[in-house]
Amino acid sequence: MRLLTVAAPIVLALVISGCTGQQQPTDRATAVSAPNSAAEIGWVDADGKPSQLNDYRGKVVVLDFYATWCQPCRKVIPRLIALQQKYQSKGLQVVGLNVGGPDDRVKVKDFARELQIKYLLGFPTKAATDLLLKGDQEIPQTFIFKPDGQMVARYIGNKAPISDDIEKTVDELMKAEQ
Repeated sequence: MRLLTVAAPIVLALVISGCTGQQQPTDRATAVSAPNSAAEIGWVDADGKPSQLNDYRGKVVVLDFYATWCQPCRKVIPRLIALQQKYQSKGLQVVGLNVGGPDDRVKVKDFARELQIKYLLGFPTKAATDLLLKGDQEIPQTFIFKPDGQMVARYIGNKAPISDDIEKTVDELMKAEQ
């Protein structure tokens, strides 16, 4: 228990310090390796219902790791809302995954109402967080997956070019699926 008491503030400090949006985006060509199985990427929704990336086979999926207290995260959300509205009927699913910690979980409902988020929100499993945020825990981080579950892009931060790149990647994938 003592280790948890010492480790928790350190992990929180690392996540907060990463929430600056100052790191350069990860180039699509140098994105992290795709997981061996989309089953490794899972989350639970606010009602405790578990989901996996595999559940969304046949759809382009955008996973966005955020926290309610992260200002750079707030800036990318309107673009994600617009993408979900634009392509939902054509097979896009945006999922926001909160990594703000236990105290942040209780704020998600009000956060979603405030920002008028209409896409799915949940909390990633430890395995999903370990896999996808490996090597860099800065938030926001946005991952884009093809309908077959293959990861095609990882974006870190929220600078204008990143939001544009996210939108361009989704546009390209959606056009390819038609």
